[in-house]
Amino acid sequence: MRITFKYRLNPSPAQRAALQRQLDCCRFVYNKALEARKTAYEERQESLSRYDTVTMIPQWKAENEWIKEGHAQAMQEALTRLDLAFRAFFRRVKSGEKETGYPRFRGRGWYDSFTYPQEKSNWRFLDNGRIRLSKIGDVKIVLHRPLEGQCKTLTLRRDRVGNWHACFSCQVETIFLPLTDKVVGVDLGLTTFATMSDGTKINRQRWMRQDAKDIARLQRKKEAFAKGSSQRRKVMRALCHAYERAANRRKNFAHQESRKLVNETQFIAFEKLDIAEMQVTGNKTISRGIADVAWGQFVQFTAYKAANAGRTVTLVNPRGTTQMCSGCREIVPKNLSVRLHDCPHCGLKLNRDHNAALNILALGLQSMGSIPRSSPVNGGE
Repeated sequence: MRITFKYRLNPSPAQRAALQRQLDCCRFVYNKALEARKTAYEERQESLSRYDTVTMIPQWKAENEWIKEGHAQAMQEALTRLDLAFRAFFRRVKSGEKETGYPRFRGRGWYDSFTYPQEKSNWRFLDNGRIRLSKIGDVKIVLHRPLEGQCKTLTLRRDRVGNWHACFSCQVETIFLPLTDKVVGVDLGLTTFATMSDGTKINRQRWMRQDAKDIARLQRKKEAFAKGSSQRRKVMRALCHAYERAANRRKNFAHQESRKLVNETQFIAFEKLDIAEMQVTGNKTISRGIADVAWGQFVQFTAYKAANAGRTVTLVNPRGTTQMCSGCREIVPKNLSVRLHDCPHCGLKLNRDHNAALNILALGLQSMGSIPRSSPVNGGE
């Protein structure tokens, strides 16, 4: 299986400039290839392949001397990204999706990474806490944990704040966790982040509220300066820091809780929620709350961890899981203000989220046919 190891880089000012030049070269090649493929289809009804655009790079270098500073394989990887974007676009068109997502030209702030596809000639670790990067130099790297497996690619990524990270994609051996009999259904919510079918709960952490005052202050301060001014750029950087803090807290929470869940549970059932549709409610408070809790991120992290650990994750249709009684299967209507499930048919009384979690578990086990006791079927549905 593939695992990504992410490390912080501490480049010097000259190395930052070199990293930016590589980004600019890759972005230029990406946009030129997109223009060529778009023009070829509009004028000649011809579809260009990745190979066709790769053969155009020498001509672009002859016309633009500055892109000769770009790393050849990194620029070819940029064309691979473009080709994958076109393949995804055609797949969405073929399946009849409304949002087809035609590939877009990338502005200076919308292309933030480039990839070295091979280790030997493009990068290697040094003994002094540095990594030697082709066309960049010897850059300081914070190796907070050792690399595992065989490195396949290295992606150098710049975040919105301007920090650089080295992301190694490594092929490692899959090691399944010991089997366990524990199964659980998970009901995700806004009042409580998650309620399990065994009655345990994960409390909600309100990430954006912790930085809301700071963000609001910076938003007001930003509007006081003219666009493009140095003062506005400083405020924007501080604003990006505030948003990044909230995103990092949210991601760390999702990683920790998903790891606990996978370590303890053999079978996990979630609702298959249409989060984008749920956010179109007209109620800004609810929409912001759904975005803040990041259910999709939690489910995604749990699914890939489960696949790598020999666990099973399944997604079930959420229709009726809240209204149905987990004891007698009768429908007991209730609105959002009713937090207690009180069944008039069988007399079952329990928290509505706990009742929903029990129904989700039952549907999940029903979809599997039986309680799984071996390797996972898949990491999603």
